[in-house]
Amino acid sequence: MALIYIVEDDTSIQEIETIALRNSNHIVQAFDCASTFYSKMEQILPDLILLDIMLPDEDGYKIVRKLRSNAQTHSIPIIMVTAKTTEMDMVKGLDDGADDYIRKPFSVLELLSRVRALLRRSQEDVPSQLSVGSIVLDNERHIVTSDNKNVPLTLKEYELLRYLMINQGIVLTREAIMRFVWGMYFEGESRTLDMHIKTLRQKLGENGKKIRTVRGVGYSIVTESEAEA
Repeated sequence: MALIYIVEDDTSIQEIETIALRNSNHIVQAFDCASTFYSKMEQILPDLILLDIMLPDEDGYKIVRKLRSNAQTHSIPIIMVTAKTTEMDMVKGLDDGADDYIRKPFSVLELLSRVRALLRRSQEDVPSQLSVGSIVLDNERHIVTSDNKNVPLTLKEYELLRYLMINQGIVLTREAIMRFVWGMYFEGESRTLDMHIKTLRQKLGENGKKIRTVRGVGYSIVTESEAEA
């Protein structure tokens, strides 16, 4: 299950994409202009973006360039879905930073296939081993060590630490963490995340201090360079 943003001002196409992706068990939010899309991006980042080129307030090429120039959004997979069908249009979109390009009209099966392939590729880009100082997470063996000692973690604690380490140095909102680890949106005042952070810090010992609380926003873990300083 992934969180996918659709930026498309044609309501009929937006509806087709939304229904198809939700039927494939993805969480979907749709926007008909760049401004509302940017507002949501400030709250929670998606796993993938379907982006039209011809939007009422800003063209898709410019949106792609902005996302690729931002450290927090530069690696988010982007598929351009557009009626612009010339080879030059496609080349421009890919050169600006899009990962894939689908021409309208398109088949739902093609759309879902491209989405699956890109999500799979983005997951494969995660290193088999992640480290922050003396915290080491081995994705292949599903093992975490702290100061060379094994740290027994629950599945949720492991996924929480992995998400923080993948995004080291980046402040992750509570909403983003809840969606990634628990597969749901954060609603209201829940202690679930706070309690998992607390137990995770305790299990990591002194290294637990590397997980930082950003009040009113969420959590982050220090970068590898900060941990070694």
